[in-house]
Amino acid sequence: MRAMLLTQPRQPLELGDVPEPKPGPGQLAVRVLACGVCRTDLHLADGELPDPKLPLVLGHQIVGEVVGAGEGAERFEAGARVGIPWLGWTDGVCRYCRSGRENLCERARFTGYQLDGGYAELAVADERFCLPLSAEPDPVHFAPLLCAGLIGYRALRMCGDAERVGLYGFGASAHIICQVAAHQGHRVFALTRPGDAETQAFARELGAEWAGDSVAGPPEPLDAAIIFAPVGALVPAALRALAPGGSCVCAGIHMSDIPSFPYEILWGERSIRSVANLTRRDGEELLEVAPQVPVRTEVTSYALERANDALDDIRTGSLRGAAVLTIEGG
Repeated sequence: MRAMLLTQPRQPLELGDVPEPKPGPGQLAVRVLACGVCRTDLHLADGELPDPKLPLVLGHQIVGEVVGAGEGAERFEAGARVGIPWLGWTDGVCRYCRSGRENLCERARFTGYQLDGGYAELAVADERFCLPLSAEPDPVHFAPLLCAGLIGYRALRMCGDAERVGLYGFGASAHIICQVAAHQGHRVFALTRPGDAETQAFARELGAEWAGDSVAGPPEPLDAAIIFAPVGALVPAALRALAPGGSCVCAGIHMSDIPSFPYEILWGERSIRSVANLTRRDGEELLEVAPQVPVRTEVTSYALERANDALDDIRTGSLRGAAVLTIEGG
Protein backbone atom coordinates (compact mmCIF):
# COMPACT_ATOMS: atom_id res chain seq x y z
CA MET A 1 0.00 0.00 0.00
CA ARG A 2 1.02 3.65 -0.29
CA ALA A 3 1.97 5.43 2.92
CA MET A 4 3.72 8.63 3.95
CA LEU A 5 6.50 7.64 6.33
CA LEU A 6 8.35 9.54 9.03
CA THR A 7 11.79 7.92 8.92
CA GLN A 8 13.62 10.57 10.91
CA PRO A 9 12.38 13.60 12.88
CA ARG A 10 13.04 16.99 11.26
CA GLN A 11 13.07 15.39 7.82
CA PRO A 12 10.23 15.47 5.25
CA LEU A 13 7.87 12.50 5.17
CA GLU A 14 8.64 10.00 2.43
CA LEU A 15 6.08 8.39 0.12
CA GLY A 16 6.63 4.64 0.14
CA ASP A 17 5.12 1.32 -0.85
CA VAL A 18 4.88 -0.80 2.30
CA PRO A 19 3.25 -4.16 3.09
CA GLU A 20 -0.43 -3.98 3.94
CA PRO A 21 -0.90 -4.29 7.72
CA LYS A 22 -2.70 -7.40 8.92
CA PRO A 23 -5.11 -7.22 11.85
CA GLY A 24 -4.07 -9.14 14.94
CA PRO A 25 -6.42 -10.54 17.61
CA GLY A 26 -9.10 -7.98 18.47
CA GLN A 27 -8.03 -5.65 15.68
CA LEU A 28 -9.73 -4.26 12.59
CA ALA A 29 -8.28 -3.61 9.17
CA VAL A 30 -9.64 -0.28 7.94
CA ARG A 31 -9.54 1.27 4.48
CA VAL A 32 -8.69 4.91 5.09
CA LEU A 33 -11.09 7.38 3.48
CA ALA A 34 -9.69 10.54 5.08
CA CYS A 35 -7.22 11.43 7.81
CA GLY A 36 -6.98 14.76 9.55
CA VAL A 37 -3.60 16.44 9.92
CA CYS A 38 -3.05 17.56 13.50
CA ARG A 39 -0.55 19.88 15.14
CA THR A 40 0.54 16.83 17.16
CA ASP A 41 1.66 15.28 13.86
CA LEU A 42 3.74 18.40 13.29
CA HIS A 43 5.28 18.13 16.77
CA LEU A 44 6.26 14.53 15.98
CA ALA A 45 7.64 15.43 12.56
CA ASP A 46 9.64 18.29 14.08
CA GLY A 47 11.12 16.08 16.81
CA GLU A 48 9.35 17.82 19.68
CA LEU A 49 7.84 14.64 21.17
CA PRO A 50 10.08 11.85 22.46
CA ASP A 51 10.59 8.31 21.21
CA PRO A 52 8.17 7.85 18.31
CA LYS A 53 8.05 4.48 16.58
CA LEU A 54 10.29 4.73 13.49
CA PRO A 55 9.59 4.44 10.69
CA LEU A 56 6.15 5.79 11.53
CA VAL A 57 2.89 6.38 9.70
CA LEU A 58 1.51 9.56 11.27
CA GLY A 59 -2.18 10.41 11.60
CA HIS A 60 -4.79 9.89 14.29
CA GLN A 61 -7.97 11.45 12.92
CA ILE A 62 -8.95 8.55 10.69
CA VAL A 63 -12.29 7.94 9.02
CA GLY A 64 -12.49 4.61 7.24
CA GLU A 65 -14.36 1.45 6.38
CA VAL A 66 -13.80 -1.95 7.95
CA VAL A 67 -12.34 -4.39 5.41
CA GLY A 68 -11.09 -7.12 7.71
CA ALA A 69 -10.93 -8.33 11.29
CA GLY A 70 -8.57 -10.35 13.41
CA GLU A 71 -9.46 -13.23 15.67
CA GLY A 72 -12.09 -12.26 18.24
CA ALA A 73 -12.89 -8.89 16.66
CA GLU A 74 -16.68 -9.03 16.38
CA ARG A 75 -17.85 -5.51 17.22
CA PHE A 76 -18.02 -4.22 13.62
CA GLU A 77 -19.16 -5.82 10.39
CA ALA A 78 -17.33 -5.50 7.09
CA GLY A 79 -18.17 -2.19 5.45
CA ALA A 80 -18.95 -0.41 8.74
CA ARG A 81 -17.76 3.19 8.98
CA VAL A 82 -15.43 3.82 11.93
CA GLY A 83 -13.31 6.58 13.41
CA ILE A 84 -9.82 5.86 14.74
CA PRO A 85 -8.67 8.49 17.26
CA TRP A 86 -5.44 9.26 19.14
CA LEU A 87 -5.98 6.82 22.03
CA GLY A 88 -5.16 3.44 20.50
CA TRP A 89 -4.66 1.10 23.46
CA THR A 90 -4.60 1.06 27.26
CA ASP A 91 -3.81 -1.70 29.72
CA GLY A 92 -7.26 -1.49 31.38
CA VAL A 93 -5.93 -2.49 34.81
CA CYS A 94 -3.86 0.44 36.11
CA ARG A 95 -5.16 2.90 38.72
CA TYR A 96 -6.02 5.41 35.99
CA CYS A 97 -7.94 2.98 33.79
CA ARG A 98 -9.85 1.64 36.79
CA SER A 99 -10.90 5.15 37.86
CA GLY A 100 -12.27 6.39 34.54
CA ARG A 101 -9.03 8.15 33.56
CA GLU A 102 -7.76 5.92 30.79
CA ASN A 103 -6.31 9.01 29.08
CA LEU A 104 -3.60 8.97 31.77
CA CYS A 105 -2.73 5.25 31.47
CA GLU A 106 1.05 5.03 31.84
CA ARG A 107 1.24 2.18 29.30
CA ALA A 108 -1.10 3.77 26.77
CA ARG A 109 -0.21 3.56 23.09
CA PHE A 110 -1.27 6.27 20.69
CA THR A 111 -2.27 6.14 17.05
CA GLY A 112 0.29 7.80 14.80
CA TYR A 113 2.90 7.78 17.60
CA GLN A 114 3.60 4.31 18.98
CA LEU A 115 1.10 2.75 16.54
CA ASP A 116 1.00 3.38 12.80
CA GLY A 117 -1.74 5.79 11.81
CA GLY A 118 -3.73 7.02 8.86
CA TYR A 119 -1.33 8.69 6.40
CA ALA A 120 -1.79 5.52 4.36
CA GLU A 121 -4.31 3.55 2.34
CA LEU A 122 -4.94 1.05 5.17
CA ALA A 123 -4.70 1.09 8.95
CA VAL A 124 -5.19 -1.44 11.73
CA ALA A 125 -6.66 -0.59 15.12
CA ASP A 126 -7.92 -2.21 18.31
CA GLU A 127 -11.67 -2.42 17.78
CA ARG A 128 -12.34 -1.41 21.41
CA PHE A 129 -10.95 2.06 20.70
CA CYS A 130 -12.69 2.62 17.36
CA LEU A 131 -15.71 4.91 17.29
CA PRO A 132 -18.81 3.80 15.37
CA LEU A 133 -19.78 6.35 12.71
CA SER A 134 -22.81 6.62 10.49
CA ALA A 135 -22.33 6.56 6.73
CA GLU A 136 -23.86 10.02 6.18
CA PRO A 137 -21.16 12.54 7.18
CA ASP A 138 -18.55 13.43 4.58
CA PRO A 139 -15.31 11.74 5.76
CA VAL A 140 -13.19 14.77 4.89
CA HIS A 141 -15.25 17.18 6.98
CA PHE A 142 -15.78 14.68 9.79
CA ALA A 143 -12.13 13.70 10.32
CA PRO A 144 -11.13 16.84 12.30
CA LEU A 145 -13.66 15.99 15.00
CA LEU A 146 -11.58 12.95 15.96
CA CYS A 147 -8.83 14.97 17.64
CA ALA A 148 -9.22 18.69 17.09
CA GLY A 149 -12.83 18.32 18.16
CA LEU A 150 -12.21 15.81 20.95
CA ILE A 151 -9.37 17.69 22.63
CA GLY A 152 -11.29 20.95 22.35
CA TYR A 153 -14.36 19.30 23.82
CA ARG A 154 -12.39 17.91 26.77
CA ALA A 155 -10.81 21.33 27.35
CA LEU A 156 -14.20 23.05 27.22
CA ARG A 157 -15.62 20.60 29.73
CA MET A 158 -12.80 21.56 32.12
CA CYS A 159 -14.08 25.15 31.95
CA GLY A 160 -17.25 24.07 33.77
CA ASP A 161 -20.05 26.63 33.72
CA ALA A 162 -17.79 29.57 32.87
CA GLU A 163 -19.86 32.31 31.24
CA ARG A 164 -17.00 34.06 29.39
CA VAL A 165 -14.61 31.67 27.63
CA GLY A 166 -11.52 32.87 25.79
CA LEU A 167 -9.94 30.81 23.00
CA TYR A 168 -6.25 31.60 22.46
CA GLY A 169 -5.31 30.51 18.95
CA PHE A 170 -8.01 29.88 16.38
CA GLY A 171 -6.99 26.86 14.33
CA ALA A 172 -8.53 23.43 13.79
CA SER A 173 -9.58 22.77 17.39
CA ALA A 174 -10.80 26.27 18.28
CA HIS A 175 -12.89 26.63 15.13
CA ILE A 176 -14.83 23.51 16.14
CA ILE A 177 -15.15 24.17 19.85
CA CYS A 178 -16.17 27.80 19.30
CA GLN A 179 -19.37 26.47 17.76
CA VAL A 180 -19.97 23.97 20.56
CA ALA A 181 -19.34 26.56 23.28
CA ALA A 182 -21.68 29.11 21.72
CA HIS A 183 -24.34 26.41 21.32
CA GLN A 184 -24.02 25.59 25.02
CA GLY A 185 -24.55 29.22 25.99
CA HIS A 186 -21.01 30.33 26.72
CA ARG A 187 -19.94 33.79 25.59
CA VAL A 188 -16.92 33.14 23.36
CA PHE A 189 -13.95 35.50 22.97
CA ALA A 190 -11.44 34.53 20.26
CA LEU A 191 -7.86 35.77 20.62
CA THR A 192 -5.55 35.54 17.62
CA ARG A 193 -2.21 36.85 16.41
CA PRO A 194 -2.19 40.65 16.30
CA GLY A 195 -3.46 41.97 12.99
CA ASP A 196 -5.05 38.71 11.85
CA ALA A 197 -8.34 40.31 10.81
CA GLU A 198 -9.29 37.41 8.54
CA THR A 199 -9.15 34.82 11.34
CA GLN A 200 -10.96 37.18 13.69
CA ALA A 201 -13.79 37.57 11.17
CA PHE A 202 -13.85 33.78 10.77
CA ALA A 203 -14.25 33.39 14.56
CA ARG A 204 -17.19 35.78 14.60
CA GLU A 205 -18.81 33.79 11.76
CA LEU A 206 -18.64 30.68 13.93
CA GLY A 207 -20.25 32.20 17.01
CA ALA A 208 -17.60 34.24 18.82
CA GLU A 209 -19.13 37.31 20.46
CA TRP A 210 -15.80 39.15 20.17
CA ALA A 211 -12.54 38.51 18.33
CA GLY A 212 -9.30 40.44 18.67
CA ASP A 213 -5.59 40.03 19.29
CA SER A 214 -4.03 38.19 22.17
CA VAL A 215 -1.62 41.03 23.04
CA ALA A 216 -4.30 43.65 23.66
CA GLY A 217 -6.49 41.05 25.37
CA PRO A 218 -10.27 40.75 25.64
CA PRO A 219 -12.57 43.71 26.34
CA GLU A 220 -13.67 42.26 29.70
CA PRO A 221 -12.39 39.65 32.16
CA LEU A 222 -12.75 35.97 31.26
CA ASP A 223 -14.06 33.19 33.48
CA ALA A 224 -12.00 30.59 31.61
CA ALA A 225 -9.34 30.55 28.92
CA ILE A 226 -8.35 27.66 26.65
CA ILE A 227 -4.91 27.92 25.10
CA PHE A 228 -4.68 26.03 21.82
CA ALA A 229 -1.59 27.74 20.40
CA PRO A 230 1.65 26.03 21.57
CA VAL A 231 3.03 29.31 22.88
CA GLY A 232 4.02 29.39 26.55
CA ALA A 233 3.92 33.20 26.70
CA LEU A 234 0.15 33.03 26.32
CA VAL A 235 -0.22 31.48 29.79
CA PRO A 236 0.62 34.67 31.75
CA ALA A 237 -1.36 36.68 29.17
CA ALA A 238 -4.40 34.50 29.80
CA LEU A 239 -3.94 34.68 33.57
CA ARG A 240 -3.97 38.48 33.38
CA ALA A 241 -7.25 38.28 31.46
CA LEU A 242 -8.95 35.98 33.97
CA ALA A 243 -11.42 37.11 36.59
CA PRO A 244 -10.84 35.79 40.13
CA GLY A 245 -11.67 32.10 40.29
CA GLY A 246 -11.02 31.66 36.57
CA SER A 247 -9.20 28.74 35.02
CA CYS A 248 -6.55 28.58 32.29
CA VAL A 249 -6.67 25.28 30.36
CA CYS A 250 -3.67 24.36 28.21
CA ALA A 251 -5.00 22.10 25.46
CA GLY A 252 -1.86 21.11 23.56
CA ILE A 253 0.47 18.12 23.89
CA HIS A 254 3.51 20.40 23.54
CA MET A 255 4.16 24.04 24.36
CA SER A 256 7.16 26.34 24.39
CA ASP A 257 8.48 27.25 27.83
CA ILE A 258 6.16 29.28 30.02
CA PRO A 259 7.93 32.46 31.15
CA SER A 260 8.02 33.38 34.81
CA PHE A 261 5.19 35.59 36.01
CA PRO A 262 4.26 37.38 39.23
CA TYR A 263 2.20 35.42 41.72
CA GLU A 264 -0.37 38.22 41.84
CA ILE A 265 -1.82 37.23 38.46
CA LEU A 266 -2.39 33.67 39.73
CA TRP A 267 -3.69 34.75 43.12
CA GLY A 268 -7.42 35.13 43.55
CA GLU A 269 -8.01 31.39 43.16
CA ARG A 270 -7.11 31.38 39.50
CA SER A 271 -5.81 28.03 38.27
CA ILE A 272 -3.76 26.49 35.46
CA ARG A 273 -4.26 22.97 34.20
CA SER A 274 -3.50 20.87 31.14
CA VAL A 275 -5.47 18.49 28.98
CA ALA A 276 -3.85 15.11 28.34
CA ASN A 277 -5.12 12.89 25.54
CA LEU A 278 -8.76 11.77 25.55
CA THR A 279 -11.05 8.97 26.64
CA ARG A 280 -13.53 6.86 24.73
CA ARG A 281 -16.28 8.59 26.68
CA ASP A 282 -15.11 11.95 25.27
CA GLY A 283 -15.58 10.54 21.79
CA GLU A 284 -19.03 9.19 22.50
CA GLU A 285 -20.17 12.49 23.99
CA LEU A 286 -18.85 14.66 21.18
CA LEU A 287 -20.37 12.43 18.52
CA GLU A 288 -23.71 12.97 20.24
CA VAL A 289 -23.28 16.74 20.64
CA ALA A 290 -21.84 17.61 17.20
CA PRO A 291 -25.02 16.98 15.16
CA GLN A 292 -27.08 19.00 17.66
CA VAL A 293 -25.00 22.16 17.13
CA PRO A 294 -24.53 21.30 14.20
CA VAL A 295 -20.75 21.61 13.90
CA ARG A 296 -19.42 22.89 10.58
CA THR A 297 -15.77 22.19 9.82
CA GLU A 298 -13.73 24.38 7.51
CA VAL A 299 -11.32 22.08 5.68
CA THR A 300 -8.44 22.28 3.23
CA SER A 301 -7.93 18.89 1.63
CA TYR A 302 -4.64 17.46 0.35
CA ALA A 303 -3.84 14.29 -1.54
CA LEU A 304 -1.91 11.72 0.50
CA GLU A 305 1.39 12.51 -1.24
CA ARG A 306 1.01 16.18 -0.25
CA ALA A 307 1.15 15.48 3.48
CA ASN A 308 4.32 17.58 3.78
CA ASP A 309 2.49 20.56 2.29
CA ALA A 310 -0.28 20.17 4.87
CA LEU A 311 2.25 20.07 7.72
CA ASP A 312 4.01 23.15 6.32
CA ASP A 313 0.72 25.06 6.18
CA ILE A 314 0.07 24.24 9.84
CA ARG A 315 3.65 25.20 10.72
CA THR A 316 3.32 28.63 9.09
CA GLY A 317 -0.19 29.30 10.36
CA SER A 318 -1.48 29.90 6.84
CA LEU A 319 -4.33 27.43 7.16
CA ARG A 320 -7.95 28.38 7.85
CA GLY A 321 -9.66 25.66 9.87
CA ALA A 322 -8.32 22.11 9.51
CA ALA A 323 -6.15 20.14 7.08
CA VAL A 324 -7.27 16.70 5.91
CA LEU A 325 -5.60 14.10 3.71
CA THR A 326 -7.84 12.38 1.19
CA ILE A 327 -6.95 8.90 0.05
CA GLU A 328 -7.42 8.13 -3.65
CA GLY A 329 -10.20 5.60 -4.09
CA GLY A 330 -11.41 6.21 -0.54
